[in-house]
Amino acid sequence: MNSILSDRIIAMEESATLAMAKKARELKGQGIDIISLSLGEPDFKTPLHIQQAAKDAIDEGKYFSYPPVAGYQDLREAIAKKLRDENGIAEAKAENIVVSTGAKHSIANVFMCLVNEGDEVVIFSPYWVSYSEIIKLAGGIPVLIEGTLENNFKATADQLEAAITDKTKAVIYSSPCNPTGSVFSKEELEAIAEVVKKKEDIVVIADEIYELINFTGKHASIASFPGMFDRTITVNGFSKGYAMTGWRVGYICAPLEIAKACEKLQGQFTSGGTGIAQRAALAGITGDQAPSKEMESAYLRRRNLVLELLRDIPGIKTHVPEGAFYFFPDVTAFFGKSDGEMVIKDSDDFCLYILKEAHVSLVTGAAFGAPDCIRLSYAASDEELKSALKKIKEATAKLK
Repeated sequence: MNSILSDRIIAMEESATLAMAKKARELKGQGIDIISLSLGEPDFKTPLHIQQAAKDAIDEGKYFSYPPVAGYQDLREAIAKKLRDENGIAEAKAENIVVSTGAKHSIANVFMCLVNEGDEVVIFSPYWVSYSEIIKLAGGIPVLIEGTLENNFKATADQLEAAITDKTKAVIYSSPCNPTGSVFSKEELEAIAEVVKKKEDIVVIADEIYELINFTGKHASIASFPGMFDRTITVNGFSKGYAMTGWRVGYICAPLEIAKACEKLQGQFTSGGTGIAQRAALAGITGDQAPSKEMESAYLRRRNLVLELLRDIPGIKTHVPEGAFYFFPDVTAFFGKSDGEMVIKDSDDFCLYILKEAHVSLVTGAAFGAPDCIRLSYAASDEELKSALKKIKEATAKLK
């Protein structure tokens, strides 16, 4: 019997990060102690003043009905003000903001509104796992330009220019980057902007969800550069910098035509995001930023801890991440090796071996466009990180 499912869902790949997390949960359910370094989820609790704002909103009793599709006006105004004051995006207004149920939803809205069948979208690779699948779902063709370990996994403006064709509709990158933690400098983004401005009808999707976890102290938004506001969709949200993953609040700042299109699409698919979560988000963006700064400092300390531990594992090659909370080490030194039972053919096998032997869950780099690497999240406690890296070192020592 033929499947009743649509071709589009059959063709779609499962999220590798969620798949590994699911596998780790299954092993935990069997009583096996698994240290999960696979999901990109802060291990901190949502700051108390944000929690309190949600409680107050419930007590007020005014936010139980359908919210406006694009988000509450005061939240949109606060986001626009933040983008003007902190990101230098002078043209940002409330009308340019669309609030959605997480930045992932925002990105899906954008591609569904921009991409026609056969349009090409250039992706700076390594890239977040869902970019390519969302582009393909919209009928587009992902075109990868690859950064390497030697250049901190940052593809260049020259590579972008060489990849652009008559079919190119958009360009997408993340900075700080998931999965590599690399950060594009202002100069690097200016070079990218100059390439984009040479071509009519090409827009940039700038995924800045990790903006508040940036160890360089120099976050740059490409939409702030001359001539780029009308060519840029800035994507951001509250999950990472405010430890609000489960609240599901993300947003775009886009040229008015694109913002209105995303609002139109969202009106048919989900309507507005949860009202109580939006009130919490408003408290996050307008309230005390000290908890976010404290989390950033903790991530930097953990980055340095994990860097030292990774460098102590023979065969592991890594760069120094400048933001987010990931390492993206090259593990090709272990390809072709075996523990006597399992031969490591690729990074998929490496992750499965580490899960089986060390009881640590990682994610294969193949899911991010870099099959020689693995992604390791250090959004975990110091104790878990020390234990996990010790187990990984012991497991890799068994490979001959």
